[in-house]
Amino acid sequence: MTTANEMPSSTTQLPADDCWKLFRSADFGRLGVIVESHPEIFPVNYVVDHGSLVFRSAPGTKLDAALANEVVMEVDGFNPDTSVAWSVVARGSAQRMISIDDVLESAMLPLFPWQSGEKNNFVRIVPTIVTGRRFVVPASARRGPGLSDSHRLRIE
Repeated sequence: MTTANEMPSSTTQLPADDCWKLFRSADFGRLGVIVESHPEIFPVNYVVDHGSLVFRSAPGTKLDAALANEVVMEVDGFNPDTSVAWSVVARGSAQRMISIDDVLESAMLPLFPWQSGEKNNFVRIVPTIVTGRRFVVPASARRGPGLSDSHRLRIE
C-alpha cells in the first residue's frame, strides 16, 4: 500500500477488480433511484454476491423505484492515517429475488436490516458499469471551517 506522501495529488481511476474489493470492504451505501421524475437517495446496508449487490427492503417507494428504472449504488471511505479517500459506483438494473433458488440463497447471505420492520424483499443490483476513484485529501481540506464543531450549524 502506498502512503499519502507517495501518491500523486490527482485522482486515480480504479480498475473494476479494485472497485469490487472496496464494495466488499463496506456494508453501507447509498442507493440512487428515480421517483416521480426526480432523483432520490436512500441509505442501505448490502452485501456483495456473485458480482452483484444485494440489499433488503420493505414494500414502498424505494423498492418500487428501484425496480422501475436503472439504479446507482455509491459507497465511499476515507482513511485518516493515509489521507486517502475513495468512492465506487455501480450502475445497473435492480431485480427482486423471487425464484426458489434465489430466495433460499438470499436467506443464507449475511444481510440483516439495521432498521426495525419487515424487510422481506431481497433485491439484487446487477451492474452494467462499475467505476471508482481514489485520491489524497490535503490536510487543509480535512479541517476547514466547514468541518469544525464550532462552525457547525446548531439547531436547538
